[in-house]
Amino acid sequence: MLKGLDPLLGPELLATLRAMGHGDEIAVVDGNYPALEHGRRLIRADGHGIVRVLDAILSVLPVDDFVDQALFRSTVGPDAERLDPIHRAMIEVCERHAPGRSITPLVGAAFYDRVKAAHTVVHTSEPALYANMILRKGVIYPTA
Repeated sequence: MLKGLDPLLGPELLATLRAMGHGDEIAVVDGNYPALEHGRRLIRADGHGIVRVLDAILSVLPVDDFVDQALFRSTVGPDAERLDPIHRAMIEVCERHAPGRSITPLVGAAFYDRVKAAHTVVHTSEPALYANMILRKGVIYPTA
């Protein structure tokens, strides 16, 4: 345990978040997602839902502000506009940590392809369907 860090952020996840560079992406996926097959690197977050995991990750991960699109979500089938309750909860967490940043819906294969290219996949136990996000890491600006 460490002061000021969410206890969900275990050693493997913390090391991965720290090792990622600007522009690297991390996918956080639901329990039904084929994470082992799609992930170049896989971290398991068994027993945790996606909202809780997103909140923990975004408590330490800066979101890329060099690009217009840095947050992505999967869609319910081909309907890019449909928001299930889980999507609303995921968006709320993102708005709290990255205010004003939009979340880009990616349909089907476009989402899968982006996950396959991600630095890491975090596999949650989220039971809701289509509860998947990709976060693009930003930078920490110098203070002086």
